[in-house]
Amino acid sequence: MTDNHLGEFLRARRAALCPQDVGMASYGVRRVAGLRREEVAVLAGVNADYYTRLEQGRERRPSAQVLDALGRALRLDPDAYAHLHQLAGTTPSNHLVHTTDRVSPALRQLIDGYPGTPAFVIDRTLDVLAANTLAEALHSPFEKADNLARMAFLDPAGRQFYTRWNHTAEAIVSHLRQAAGLDPDNPRLRELVHTLTESSADFTRLWNTHAVRGKSQDAKHLLHPDVGPVTLTYQTFEVRAAPGQQLVIYQAEPDSPSARALRLLDTMHVTSHQNAV
Repeated sequence: MTDNHLGEFLRARRAALCPQDVGMASYGVRRVAGLRREEVAVLAGVNADYYTRLEQGRERRPSAQVLDALGRALRLDPDAYAHLHQLAGTTPSNHLVHTTDRVSPALRQLIDGYPGTPAFVIDRTLDVLAANTLAEALHSPFEKADNLARMAFLDPAGRQFYTRWNHTAEAIVSHLRQAAGLDPDNPRLRELVHTLTESSADFTRLWNTHAVRGKSQDAKHLLHPDVGPVTLTYQTFEVRAAPGQQLVIYQAEPDSPSARALRLLDTMHVTSHQNAV
């Protein structure tokens, strides 16, 4: 059995593409399926002999930059791109991971399938991309439930809604710092950080600590003007089909005052919408 796993992977992915897939004209008689080695080398901007050595296993230490270029040339999706780097023993960059603000219909259907608990989708900059009815009702004290960082730091409702505001603020800024490391050229992130540093001394102070922490799970202590105190735990899940998106699900302890508050909030929200029709 060969140990040339990187070369085998490159050959297989090259064979899965045809010139039309990558916008190249086809010429000559092709004895095997897929792109020629020379074509992959041109697309990646590397020397054809060097690429041949990679496939043959005579070169086993390509740089991360070369692998990024090969990933683009071979049209690798995020999972295949990460696998390419793993085979070569390098750390993936994020050049091929594109965040999208479009939430798929299947994901929207999923969050709507949680009628008794708030569920919503965010991106790396904490923009709220989609939310179910209960999540909308929970965040109704805010003027706009559009971005968790803006809501906490710039909306007057933020300091009353988040009863542990300092803890929430630190977590938000740490998340944005992590996002800046993952996607430093993100124009939306730059715009958001600029707005927050211009408008909030608290944000600027926390941003300058350079603390980094991803959003995973924690407790939320909230005060909703319509139903009173609500204590929730949350879990976040990476959306594999849309890198950069996260599904956030809040949950109250069963049969607790917070669970009853959520049910009341849901009823009030539905009734208000019915009355508005």
